[in-house]
Amino acid sequence: MSGEAESVLSDEEEQVFRQRCRDFLDEHAIGITGGSEADPRGELRLGAAQKFQKALADAGLAGLTYPSEYGGAGLTKAHERIWRTEYGKYPNMTTELTISHGMCLPMLYEHGTEAQKARYLPRNISGEDVWCQMFSEPGAGSDVASLQMTATRDGDHWVLNGQKVWTTLAHLCAYGIVIARTNSEVPKHGGISMFIVDLNAPGVTIRPIHQIDGSMHFNEIFFDDVIVPAVDGVTTAGGAEDDGFAGGDGTPAALVGELNNGWNLATSMLMYERVAIGTGNTTGINTERSDRLIEECHKQGINDNPTLRQRLIQLRILETCQSLVAMRTRAELKAGRTPGPGGSIGKLQTSESLAMYRDLSLEIVGASGMAWADSSDAIWQRNALTTMQAGIAGGTSEIQRNIIGDRVLGLPRDISVDKGVPFNELKVGTQS
Repeated sequence: MSGEAESVLSDEEEQVFRQRCRDFLDEHAIGITGGSEADPRGELRLGAAQKFQKALADAGLAGLTYPSEYGGAGLTKAHERIWRTEYGKYPNMTTELTISHGMCLPMLYEHGTEAQKARYLPRNISGEDVWCQMFSEPGAGSDVASLQMTATRDGDHWVLNGQKVWTTLAHLCAYGIVIARTNSEVPKHGGISMFIVDLNAPGVTIRPIHQIDGSMHFNEIFFDDVIVPAVDGVTTAGGAEDDGFAGGDGTPAALVGELNNGWNLATSMLMYERVAIGTGNTTGINTERSDRLIEECHKQGINDNPTLRQRLIQLRILETCQSLVAMRTRAELKAGRTPGPGGSIGKLQTSESLAMYRDLSLEIVGASGMAWADSSDAIWQRNALTTMQAGIAGGTSEIQRNIIGDRVLGLPRDISVDKGVPFNELKVGTQS
């Protein structure tokens, strides 16, 4: 993240740091289990992730490549590579922080002002504040640029009005990054800006979306005259008054990057998202899903079924290819490059492998995989339902194929009938 060339560690330095990572992980990476207590809104899982992240920060291992003045460890990319290698051998403790750390954190570091970085990065890195991303709207999903939420300048403030939907963990987040329309007289991509929003501010209403498996992991959010600062240090009503910043003179301006450049920033953030989804938290070859299914085949006594064996090896090949693409993507990040459209390849591979895993798991487990059990043991049923979202969350598989086709392979783009048309003349959403 620092943009510096990767430092070369001596064998002794590498060994010492590797052991330091192992010692920490032996103590803290003990896995996150639902136990006997229901957790439909993910409070327990997020709490466990925050506890792990806080311990990581206290040990000087959080935000490895972020500067120490922003709450990071100030170490090198070589240290991060070692950490990821070791972390890949343990249960993943920070899945619930993927958006906060994999998307919001790098965006704030890359495009935030000094005031924003000083204010928000330390508590994000330590997991004390969790962040969410607010892009999609009821009438703007795959075509996010058709969004209708507005941000209107009023003196030293911006006033936000509109609705967002499918926002993961918004009910547990302190802040969110939102895109809103700041100019409706230009083509739809050109009049969007990005803002930081305190989710405890007056006018923010968060409502759960009930999922088929009984959980309520994501939400719809309503913004009714929500006020955010347009300049540093302006006082805003509401918010977390006791933190010494929000609602006081330390609050930075809410605009991220330049006015009306929100679409480019959103695209960059989506690239980070697809890298986070497509590469995971580990390095090397990861065949966790096929390994799990092969183990189950042995338990069921069907490991000699030739059709299953062929399909399992296809899944293993796909997982291997996905790992190789992830390794290449991470190598580009370590070289200081901002994620590009190639991240869609890993994201699409993740969706494809999860779909294959879902079908195979239900076939291997048999009828019991269809019978819902109201307990934490219903792993196959939950996996079957939750993997459905992989082809939608972070951009549908169809969108990923479009991106790969025109931005990676250079194929002709689809015809755009609204190119160059001012947004206020388009018939989108509630506009007519």
